Amino acid sequence: MTYEITEAEKGFSEQSEAGRRGVCLELRRSEPSVSQPPCRSKPQLQLLGISLLNSVTMSESLVVCDVDEDLVKKLRQFRFRKETNNAAIVMKIDKDRQLVILDEEHEDISPDDLKDELPERQPRFIVYSYKYQHDDGRVSYPLCFIFSSPVGCRPEQQMMYAGSKNKLVQTVELTKVFEIRNTEDLTEEWLREKLGFFR
Repeated sequence: MTYEITEAEKGFSEQSEAGRRGVCLELRRSEPSVSQPPCRSKPQLQLLGISLLNSVTMSESLVVCDVDEDLVKKLRQFRFRKETNNAAIVMKIDKDRQLVILDEEHEDISPDDLKDELPERQPRFIVYSYKYQHDDGRVSYPLCFIFSSPVGCRPEQQMMYAGSKNKLVQTVELTKVFEIRNTEDLTEEWLREKLGFFR
C-alpha cells in the first residue's frame, strides 16, 4: 500500500523542520560561553613586565654580608657582660669587603645620647644593653638589636643593610629587634615602649 503526501502535509513538514532548526539555533545561542581571561592592553602588559623585571633585579642585587670574626667574638663577650650600666656596640658595613664590622663602642650611654652618635644619612646596626627599671620596681638588663635605617639613605646602601640584618640578628641570637627610620626616634621613652611588649 502506498501513501501520497499532500501539499498541506509537505507544508507542515517544512514548517516543523524550520521550527526544529530555530530551536537548535536558539539553544546554541543560549549556551553559556566559556569564560576567557580578561585581555590586557599593551600598556598594562608593559607595566607588568617592568614590575616583574624590577622584582627580579632587586632580588638579584640583594647582598647578604658576612660578619667579621673579631666582631662576632666581641658580640658574644658583650652578651655576657657583667656590668650593669648602659652600653652599645655600633656596627657598619664595609662595602668593598661586603663585611659587617665594628664602628664604635660606647659605655654608660643613654638612648638619647646614643642617637647623637648615629649618622643621619647612613644606616647602622646597634646592639644595646639597657638597664630597664620596670614600673613594679624590678630591674632587668635586656639586650636589644636596633636597626637604624634613616630616610634619605642611598637605595643600594639600604638594600645592603636590609639584606644583612637577619644574618646579623641570628649571629648575635637576639629576639628584641627594633627599627628606626629617623635617628631622632631613638629616645628612652621609645625604647621603654618597645620593651613593654616583652613583659
